[in-house]
Amino acid sequence: MMTDVWFVVLPGVLALDMTGPAETLRLAGERFRLHYIGPDEQVETSIGLTISGIKPLPERLPAGSLLVVPGVSDSAHWFAAPQAETARRWLTRQQPQIHSQQLTLVCICSGALLAARAGLMHGVECTTHHDVLARLKAAAPGALVRDNRIFVEDRGIWTSAGITSGIDLSLHLINRLCGPQTALEVAREMVVWLRRSGDDPQLSPWLRYRNHLHPAVHRAQDLLSGAPHSPWSLPALAEKAHVSPRHLSRLFQQHLGISVRDYLEHLRLAVAEQCLLQGQRLEQATLAAGFSSPRQFYRARSRAS
Repeated sequence: MMTDVWFVVLPGVLALDMTGPAETLRLAGERFRLHYIGPDEQVETSIGLTISGIKPLPERLPAGSLLVVPGVSDSAHWFAAPQAETARRWLTRQQPQIHSQQLTLVCICSGALLAARAGLMHGVECTTHHDVLARLKAAAPGALVRDNRIFVEDRGIWTSAGITSGIDLSLHLINRLCGPQTALEVAREMVVWLRRSGDDPQLSPWLRYRNHLHPAVHRAQDLLSGAPHSPWSLPALAEKAHVSPRHLSRLFQQHLGISVRDYLEHLRLAVAEQCLLQGQRLEQATLAAGFSSPRQFYRARSRAS
């Protein structure tokens, strides 16, 4: 089934806010059909490149479409322009379809500000680039604004943090609409991390718990993911992540909701299961994954179930 994706293109659009998600979705094959719409037929982007061939804003979009609102380079300036006001009024007219989830709204970076001004964020859990979080709260006092999040979804409205997070969000949407294998293939083609929400039960532990922005936690996750079989101690891991053991433990609980030990255990369980599927004997598989014995493996699997 083909999904239509409509990018609202305004003067000053952040090039990567638009091209990042567009290229990510394009690489998913013929599953997505991309459209570029806006008040002007031609605009200059944040990098000085001119985009032309932009179609007029249609009065109504087909049900099942994705509606993408990228950010702009200077939202205080460009979202005050007449073209942004035209787009804001148009977005307001799309509210019934968006709130009934006939349309999926996807806001990249400061695009959430324009959606908020169109009245689309009241009572909605959302996020945006850290520089404009306060302005998003002011534009939509009834919104549930979250910080330190790569992306957030609430009843068919998706919002993301700054610039490259649009790629993370697009990969997540590909996973939802096309399946995890397609998302993985696109991520490999783009040579990017596949950071997706830990709420999806089918995700492997290498892909779960990546929906955060803390660099020390990502460093620790990279180390554990690269060698889950190693005899990691908390002090050794914390030293390589450049934080104290106590602080690393707090960070894992705060940003991942699990302990360092549990995260490593999830990785080891996945390795053991993979080895078993490849035909290795139980003892070989459990030792290769970093468990001291099959008994320890069974205990870990029992805790995880």
